[in-house]
Amino acid sequence: MKVHFIAIGGSAMHNLAMALHLKGYEVSGSDDEIFEPARGRLARYGLLPSEEGWHPERVSPDLDAVILGMHARKDNPELLRAKELGLKIYSYPEYLYEQSKDKLRVVIGGSHGKTTVTAMILHVLQDAGKECDYMVGAQLEGYDIMVRLSETAPLMVIEGDEYLTSPIDPRPKFHLYKPDIAVINGIAWDHVNVFPTFENYVEQFRIFAGSVCPGGSLAYFSGDSEVAGIATGLSSERPDVRLLPYNVPEYRVEKGFSELLYEGKAYPLEVFGRHNMQNIEAAWKVCHAIGIEDSVFLKSIQTFKGASRRLEKIADNTAKGVSVFKDFAHSPSKLQATIEAVKEQFPERKLVACMELHTFSSLSKVFFSHYKGCMDKADAAYVYYNPKAVEHKKLDPIDPQMLYEAFACPGLKVYNDSARLVSALEAMDWHHANLLWMTSGNFDGVDEKALARRVAG
Repeated sequence: MKVHFIAIGGSAMHNLAMALHLKGYEVSGSDDEIFEPARGRLARYGLLPSEEGWHPERVSPDLDAVILGMHARKDNPELLRAKELGLKIYSYPEYLYEQSKDKLRVVIGGSHGKTTVTAMILHVLQDAGKECDYMVGAQLEGYDIMVRLSETAPLMVIEGDEYLTSPIDPRPKFHLYKPDIAVINGIAWDHVNVFPTFENYVEQFRIFAGSVCPGGSLAYFSGDSEVAGIATGLSSERPDVRLLPYNVPEYRVEKGFSELLYEGKAYPLEVFGRHNMQNIEAAWKVCHAIGIEDSVFLKSIQTFKGASRRLEKIADNTAKGVSVFKDFAHSPSKLQATIEAVKEQFPERKLVACMELHTFSSLSKVFFSHYKGCMDKADAAYVYYNPKAVEHKKLDPIDPQMLYEAFACPGLKVYNDSARLVSALEAMDWHHANLLWMTSGNFDGVDEKALARRVAG
């Protein structure tokens, strides 16, 4: 098989390219810019394009497939050449479905927790010796590539993103996977540039639930009224779909450690926080549905340490009583859940929470009101944004006063210079205090590990 990638440097795209290369496919690709870590990883597998830019001559009639990434535009010269030749053109999710259409497909959806739930399932399956293919959106310990495609695995576990499919296909990615087992782990409005109203956003999850294959299953978080409503509607429209409701399991926090409680026994965990208990229950429902015994799941989940940038501990000093965590949180519901998790785990320590407004939604004035109260549980709250990022996204300028009013958080401090923010943090007394560093970006180049080391001492 010969496959060509248009925009091979994307986070998901380069992982798929490497997976197909390992499967024995002949892989080529182009992109007008490729950054680390994609550049180094593609080079290691001999897949890095010899030069950047678009080269229609690389799109030849003998290609079996062309895979189009979101970074490309509708008028991309390689895309136009592929259309001219009548080649099969796939989006990333379309090609994942093509590779998994004869397998049992498990698709994890939800506004939050989908990466962690997917990672938990993979962790348990690996421990249980169950072969599976997968696609997950974050680096996991013990995995070199975040996509695996094989001829032998009987099932595939897919993180189901609700963002757009490709420049020529505006459907959410998770509408294309046709799951045998689907999960909806919660709904909180996001991607306001694509889904202009909350109702429109919720509708995408309703379509996802309806895409479950005949005789399939929907595991859903019953503690979310929107999700429960979707499940209720599905039960009347699709009686063939088995509903698997779940909620937050019983757990306790003892001396800085969380334990899952089940049938009179306590199971110590590496992860913590109410939202992670919910994630565990979602993963448990899926694993039970595919034949993993409860005893196997409970033994395995105790050693799950989390996915990269999902409440990941990056520095610790027990003697000083300080830990530094980084998290991908940027939306209101994620901020609140993450802050509450750290405060619950370490109630005796001061919590300093720093978040970066980085995404289109978070930098949009129409979205600011949703942040009200989400950082209230922090003892000190800091919000950072870069005016250049606002300008680059063609959004209205932000007056810091707007953020003070929107967050309505006592003592909130707003920065638009990351160097000043770092200086303020380094000047603090970090005895018996935790730092929670939250962003989907990088605070404009802040070396978070170096900062963590200085804070932890």
